[in-house]
Amino acid sequence: MIPLPGVANKCGDGSPAIKAIGWASVAVGVAALGLIVGRELRFRYKFNRRTPSDLYSHAGDTMEVAAEYGMGI
Repeated sequence: MIPLPGVANKCGDGSPAIKAIGWASVAVGVAALGLIVGRELRFRYKFNRRTPSDLYSHAGDTMEVAAEYGMGI
Protein backbone atom coordinates (compact mmCIF):
# COMPACT_ATOMS: atom_id res chain seq x y z
CA MET A 1 0.00 0.00 0.00
CA ILE A 2 1.34 3.40 -0.98
CA PRO A 3 1.20 6.02 1.80
CA LEU A 4 -0.59 9.18 0.71
CA PRO A 5 0.73 12.59 1.75
CA GLY A 6 -1.37 14.24 4.46
CA VAL A 7 -3.09 10.99 5.50
CA ALA A 8 -2.14 9.57 8.88
CA ASN A 9 -1.07 5.97 9.24
CA LYS A 10 -3.71 3.95 11.15
CA CYS A 11 -1.13 1.90 13.06
CA GLY A 12 0.59 4.87 14.67
CA ASP A 13 -2.32 7.28 15.22
CA GLY A 14 -2.38 9.28 18.44
CA SER A 15 0.00 9.56 21.32
CA PRO A 16 0.07 7.03 24.15
CA ALA A 17 -1.44 9.60 26.53
CA ILE A 18 -4.47 10.13 24.29
CA LYS A 19 -4.93 6.37 23.98
CA ALA A 20 -4.72 5.95 27.75
CA ILE A 21 -7.29 8.70 28.33
CA GLY A 22 -9.57 7.14 25.72
CA TRP A 23 -9.38 3.65 27.26
CA ALA A 24 -9.85 5.08 30.77
CA SER A 25 -12.97 6.94 29.67
CA VAL A 26 -14.32 3.76 28.07
CA ALA A 27 -13.64 1.84 31.30
CA VAL A 28 -15.40 4.48 33.42
CA GLY A 29 -18.36 4.45 31.04
CA VAL A 30 -18.66 0.67 31.21
CA ALA A 31 -18.42 0.75 35.03
CA ALA A 32 -21.12 3.44 35.25
CA LEU A 33 -23.38 1.51 32.92
CA GLY A 34 -22.85 -1.63 35.01
CA LEU A 35 -23.77 0.23 38.19
CA ILE A 36 -26.93 1.67 36.65
CA VAL A 37 -28.04 -1.69 35.24
CA GLY A 38 -27.25 -3.47 38.52
CA ARG A 39 -29.19 -0.92 40.54
CA GLU A 40 -32.21 -1.25 38.27
CA LEU A 41 -32.11 -5.05 38.45
CA ARG A 42 -31.90 -4.90 42.26
CA PHE A 43 -34.87 -2.54 42.50
CA ARG A 44 -36.92 -4.79 40.23
CA TYR A 45 -35.95 -7.85 42.29
CA LYS A 46 -36.96 -6.15 45.55
CA PHE A 47 -40.18 -4.76 44.05
CA ASN A 48 -41.32 -8.20 42.86
CA ARG A 49 -40.78 -9.71 46.31
CA ARG A 50 -42.93 -7.35 48.36
CA THR A 51 -45.15 -8.60 51.17
CA PRO A 52 -48.54 -7.20 52.18
CA SER A 53 -47.00 -5.60 55.26
CA ASP A 54 -44.71 -3.50 53.02
CA LEU A 55 -47.69 -1.22 52.31
CA TYR A 56 -47.53 0.18 55.87
CA SER A 57 -45.00 2.82 56.82
CA HIS A 58 -42.13 1.54 58.97
CA ALA A 59 -43.06 -2.06 58.23
CA GLY A 60 -40.38 -4.33 59.57
CA ASP A 61 -38.67 -1.64 61.63
CA THR A 62 -37.45 -2.82 64.99
CA MET A 63 -38.11 -0.76 68.08
CA GLU A 64 -34.88 -0.08 69.95
CA VAL A 65 -36.55 0.89 73.22
CA ALA A 66 -39.98 -0.63 73.78
CA ALA A 67 -40.68 1.70 76.74
CA GLU A 68 -40.84 4.72 74.42
CA TYR A 69 -43.56 3.26 72.25
CA GLY A 70 -46.58 5.56 72.12
CA MET A 71 -45.06 8.24 74.36
CA GLY A 72 -44.43 10.78 71.60
CA ILE A 73 -40.68 10.68 72.01
